[in-house]
Amino acid sequence: MGTVHLALGIHNHQPVGNFDFVFEEAYQRAYLPFLEVLERHPHVRIAAHFSGILLEWIEKHHPGFLERLGRLVEAGQVEMMTGGYYEPILPIIPDRDKLGQIAKLTEYIQKRFGCKPRGLWLAERVWEPHLPRPLHEAGVEYVVIDDAHLKYSGLQEEELVGYFLTEEAGFTVNIFPISERLRYTIPFRPVEETIDYLRKMADGDGQRLIVFADDGEKFGIWPGTHDHCYRDGWLEQFFEALEANRDWIRIVHFSEALDQLEPRGRVYLPTASYREMMEWALPARAIHQYEDFEEKLKQADLFDRYKVFVRGGFWRNFLAKYEESNHLHKKMLRVSRKVRDAAERHGHDHEVVSRARDHLWAGQCNCPYWHGVFGGLYLTNLRYAVYHELILAERELDRLRSGSKEGWVDWEIADFNGDGRKEVIVESPQWQLVLEPDYGGRLVELDYKETAINLLDTMSRREEGYHRKLLRAADPKAQANQVASIHDLLLVKEEGLEQKLNYDWYRRCSLIDHFLNRDTKLEDFARCRYGEEGDFVLGRYASQVVEEGKGLTVRLGRAGKVWVAGQQQPVEVEKAVRVLRDRPELEVVIRVKHEGSEPADLWYGCEFNFALLAGDAPDRYFDFPGAQFQPRNLASTGVAEEIDWIQLVDEWQGVTFRLEFEPAVDVWRFPIETVSMSEAGFERVYQSSVVFPNFRARWQPGETRELRIRLRALKL
Repeated sequence: MGTVHLALGIHNHQPVGNFDFVFEEAYQRAYLPFLEVLERHPHVRIAAHFSGILLEWIEKHHPGFLERLGRLVEAGQVEMMTGGYYEPILPIIPDRDKLGQIAKLTEYIQKRFGCKPRGLWLAERVWEPHLPRPLHEAGVEYVVIDDAHLKYSGLQEEELVGYFLTEEAGFTVNIFPISERLRYTIPFRPVEETIDYLRKMADGDGQRLIVFADDGEKFGIWPGTHDHCYRDGWLEQFFEALEANRDWIRIVHFSEALDQLEPRGRVYLPTASYREMMEWALPARAIHQYEDFEEKLKQADLFDRYKVFVRGGFWRNFLAKYEESNHLHKKMLRVSRKVRDAAERHGHDHEVVSRARDHLWAGQCNCPYWHGVFGGLYLTNLRYAVYHELILAERELDRLRSGSKEGWVDWEIADFNGDGRKEVIVESPQWQLVLEPDYGGRLVELDYKETAINLLDTMSRREEGYHRKLLRAADPKAQANQVASIHDLLLVKEEGLEQKLNYDWYRRCSLIDHFLNRDTKLEDFARCRYGEEGDFVLGRYASQVVEEGKGLTVRLGRAGKVWVAGQQQPVEVEKAVRVLRDRPELEVVIRVKHEGSEPADLWYGCEFNFALLAGDAPDRYFDFPGAQFQPRNLASTGVAEEIDWIQLVDEWQGVTFRLEFEPAVDVWRFPIETVSMSEAGFERVYQSSVVFPNFRARWQPGETRELRIRLRALKL
């Protein structure tokens, strides 16, 4: 009988900002029971990757686990793999950060487990052709990626029975292709199916190698898998089967395969990730076309043969698909440059620079930069955590400024987000603002440094490719007893979610100038199904920065049009945003001038969004005159008439954000809630609270009306 080599790998990770109870649940339901089963089967050998985030948590809460893992490493049963410490998407961060993050995790493994890892787990298996050089420079000998990467280069499945060599500019790294077939049979199909496949792949020369490597969470956290793997004994049975057949299934570590087997050849890989990720990276309509085409191929019994030629987008498409992801990414790159510059001025090992660098790296954790069937970008706690780390890095670097105790304001006009347009960036000890003059003169980032939060960490409501599946998802047949792959499960966490599918045609941020149709109702405006009579929301504004003694003012202005009674009327809007050097206050003066020759009835409002994470938490709520008579939670909807202040109280962070109006105005409030996918199914997620001061009036020709708004951050 022939033999086959089998290399097994497991990847365990929890993101920066995940809740402690989620870590604990993953530990109790997946990481610990997997280790316990592995300990009972000493002939089963695996490579293990733990992100630095998870290792730190385990070391703090369950140090005995690491001692047990260390014994398996010492016995040669477990081979540790390195990676980016905070699990970044390596291709999208600067090389200096790639090398630094890999070195940090490698050093941790060497110190904690007494071994130097030779291989690297590539986060989300996102590959780009430039990677071999920085990986080689980091001391990485091999990476484990999907077999799809190699199939896209023209290799056939029967050729993927070993490892390959690739290079960039002469810098080499070895590639182990993960079997997609095993990713879908383990642990979702009967054990015999995997053993039969391995038997089929065995041959007489004993040189073939098959690879399985995947997320550890699929062994206990994914829906239905804990009972399947442990109560029903699937994992125990699988390991028993491997041991029972070890006369022909030769389990090896990846490093042993490097030493014992020859590479199968040289290969050059295109940009790729696993097949599902590349589908998720497509725009919604393209996903529909992709799914429809796949279905046609399946109906014609052609899919299995030609699916390698059916490809989606590539990971960086997420930066085009989601403005919010792109903004976060460009914020991260800006902070990385700041850390680099500080290191050049003050030294790489300077205490403040080192702290800032570690905050930066934590802010590169990949999970909130993209979205597939997991929450990812839609989860407010994950976005908050990454922004929090990036702002903490900037706050550390502020300490290196000369004269920082006296207060300061800096500004810059630059292309912040890589869209070819110039943004205005303003920083003080209390705030950082990013304004987009070319898109409505809007405010797209507002960092309050005291608590290190981006108040505009919002998420617009948009069509997702999976929204058309909502009706199917409500079908109870989707919850069949058979354990399904997470990519197939369609569940809903509450009834009627299809009624919540509202889509925004502009980005939810602040200082957005609206002119409403006279028949607009709050419900219509909240659902983004109303008449917008002006051309200001996405219009181009002129901008000017004026420095003054106490701070600076950014002036924004646009001469536009507003539809009034079926005719366009010329209207000018000017906004002056004043940032003070030494106080946590912002002042906004808005002037609306009617340039027409006839009186005009206008309904003007300025939209603000505030992202304070929890819409229904009792420690976060609205306060305003008459609030005792209305719901006050941040997810509440309502109108407060003729008020001169409203505030959002955040007891969790110990701060109140207070808006003051002069003159008094009506203020609408409502939540922005998205409908997105998570591993548990379709869910409604609170993203931000809209605060919309607005007023109606009759403007005479040439008349200007003014609204003054002050935003103050008050410590509780």
